[in-house]
Amino acid sequence: MAAVNLNAQTTFDYSNEAELYPTRSRKARRQPMGYRRFSRAADAIRFAIEELPADLLIGAYLEVDEKRFDSSGIRQLYESPDYPLTRRVDVAKEN
Repeated sequence: MAAVNLNAQTTFDYSNEAELYPTRSRKARRQPMGYRRFSRAADAIRFAIEELPADLLIGAYLEVDEKRFDSSGIRQLYESPDYPLTRRVDVAKEN
């Protein structure tokens, strides 16, 4: 299943259930973070951008309604004007 490319015509429901699949860290020092399920996609996106270490976000993907979003797609969803949660200021300015 290929990752979804977001464009002006793509609609996304932030209230749908979501599954987040982080990649394994290449640095063995960290405790591995595995699969997580969220009742709202908005919460999964917030977690991925604000809490997930950057090295785990790079290969991570989010699955919502059988559509997959890679790390770039997750960031686009987070930065979208439609994103319903308050963004953490220091994260929104990164990248």
